[in-house]
Amino acid sequence: MKKLWDKGYGLNKTIESYTVGNDPQLDQKLVYYDCVASKAHAKMLGKMNLLTDDEVQDLNRELDKIIELNKLGEFVIREDQEDCHTAIEMFLIESLGDVGKKIHTARSRNDQVLTALRLYSKDQLDCIEQLINDFTDAVKEFTRNYGHVQFPGYTHMRKAMPSSFERWGNAFMDSMNDNLVLLSTVKMLVDQSPLGTAAGFGIPLDIDRKFTAKELGFSRVQENPIYVQHSRGKFEISILHMVSQIMLDLNRIASDLILFSMAEFGYVELPDEFCTGSSIMPQKKNPDLLELLRAKYHVVSSYEFQISRISSDLISGYNRDAQLTKEPVMNGFSIISASLRIATLLFQGLSVNEEKCNNAMTDEIYATAQVYNLVKQGIPFRDAYQQVANSMENVK
Repeated sequence: MKKLWDKGYGLNKTIESYTVGNDPQLDQKLVYYDCVASKAHAKMLGKMNLLTDDEVQDLNRELDKIIELNKLGEFVIREDQEDCHTAIEMFLIESLGDVGKKIHTARSRNDQVLTALRLYSKDQLDCIEQLINDFTDAVKEFTRNYGHVQFPGYTHMRKAMPSSFERWGNAFMDSMNDNLVLLSTVKMLVDQSPLGTAAGFGIPLDIDRKFTAKELGFSRVQENPIYVQHSRGKFEISILHMVSQIMLDLNRIASDLILFSMAEFGYVELPDEFCTGSSIMPQKKNPDLLELLRAKYHVVSSYEFQISRISSDLISGYNRDAQLTKEPVMNGFSIISASLRIATLLFQGLSVNEEKCNNAMTDEIYATAQVYNLVKQGIPFRDAYQQVANSMENVK
């Protein structure tokens, strides 16, 4: 099969396999979005009299057919097709002949993939927003049930001052609210249409980019074609930074619950169905779920670093390096979605052992309160501090 860029020579098969990589598998997630963008593009070409009304109708019909085939798992991208864009165009050419050959007018695979990725990312960001809301609802319910229970707060992994599950749970809800601010900013960045900028230097045709942007639900057009190419990688870093911030919260929750659910603490109890066993020690109920949740923050943050390195040192315009930014973002979206769902289930099933929490509230964690009781009586803070410290040393 000829490539879209065919120059009359064959490509070394080893080279082809290396350059294509796993794009055919990754691009299965983009088929729908590429078809949606192609439908809008065809409509714009018709508006500019570059396609007839019948040609636009025929293209839209076949693109809808691809969407249905993809939904059924019957639209497969072959390695020799390289990506979803080629697979879709070849399908259109086979179905419609010369009409299919016209679909690529006024665009490049460079702005085509960016458009599909932006549409995909917008949907994923909406999903994350909903999952954050589901998670905070679960935390709210948990604090309604157990927020009144006090347990020791720790600094330097030593008992410090009284805490409570209300204060603990609210800390993560407040942080999630800040994460939503980051999410909103990232959505605003991504919500720009790159379609019609080609490989970074525009199209020598009079096209209506605002039309396709509106058709695809973008709030605005990304004007500068060079910056469109620069933004690939830049926007993905922003996405993964936001995702990393959410995963950092889940990392800390996991670390706390691993500690608090230890028999030596016993402040919280994990549902049995959330724990795994040991192949050698019959008594074990392991918090593998929490350990993996904790570790996945580091996986996601490494994706951010990976893209920042891939995207640097490149001259202006498209560079094939950008192909390698696709998988880390897709993996990041997959991890954060699964992790938020798991964290929601976790809080829905988590219970608190009030007796063990109360027993852990030993006298020393009230030392600071004793200091401030003396301060209220007019004793200077430093003197009150020393007085309580001395009294506790005497108790020892």
